[in-house]
This record gives sequence, C-alpha cells and structure tokens, in this order.
Amino acid sequence: MGLLNSLQGDRIYFDVNIWIYALEGYPAFITELTALLQAIDQGKLTAVTSELSLAEALTKPIKNQDQNTQLLYQRAISSRANVEVVPIDREILIKAAQLRAVTKLKLPDAIHAATALSSRCSTFLTNDKGFFAVPELTTALLSDVIP
Repeated sequence: MGLLNSLQGDRIYFDVNIWIYALEGYPAFITELTALLQAIDQGKLTAVTSELSLAEALTKPIKNQDQNTQLLYQRAISSRANVEVVPIDREILIKAAQLRAVTKLKLPDAIHAATALSSRCSTFLTNDKGFFAVPELTTALLSDVIP
C-alpha cells in the first residue's frame, strides 16, 4: 500500500484530519487508512495524537447533534494499546509558542506539531501542507501518498 510504504518509523502522529477521514469513511482515502488502522491494531505501528484532536473532531458532530459520531470519535481518540493520546501540558504549549514565532502556524496546528515533536513521532501524517513549515517534522501529506 502506498500509505504504509511512505511512513517512516513506527510512531505516526495523526493530525485531526486523518481521524476525520478514517472515521467518516472518506472514499478517496478509506482503503489505505483502513490498512493503516489495521497495522496499528496489529501492533506494527503506534498512532499518536493530541487531546486537541478530540476537541477539533467533535465540533461538527456536536453542532449537528450527531450523538453516534460523537461517540465514535470519543472511543477512537482515546489512549489504548498502540494509540497514545497526549495531554496538552506546559512543555507542549511553550514548544507551540516557539513554533508559532518562526512559522505561520496557527495555535492549534502548532500544538499538534509540538506534540508530535515532544512525543518523538517518526512521521507526521496530515493533509495540511502548512506542516511542511516545520523542518523538524517528517511530514507525510495524505493526498500525496495516496494516488
């Protein structure tokens, strides 16, 4: 699979858009993301994300009063075997501020980048080109690795 082959290392940071595409079944990405989630379930990879992903992902389902999707996100974006949901702490906030000082990242994206760096993620998986502004991140753009 193109996506699995494009990932470096075994600690993969999931930007919020990856959760949304995977859990809501975006047709262009679902096959590859399903294989990625299976690799995580099998212990071949570890998914890492910030608690911020949950807040971002829940916004639309809460607005739409979609209880099922709210529960889906709450269950999926939770720490368990091979999935690490990292709390936002002072160290991450300071690193996020440092990143914002030298890039054009908005605060939520800076928090994601800081979390990935603090968690020693080997690949930052996203569909947002803005993360290429952080040279310390090995960024994989979903739309570039899935034909």
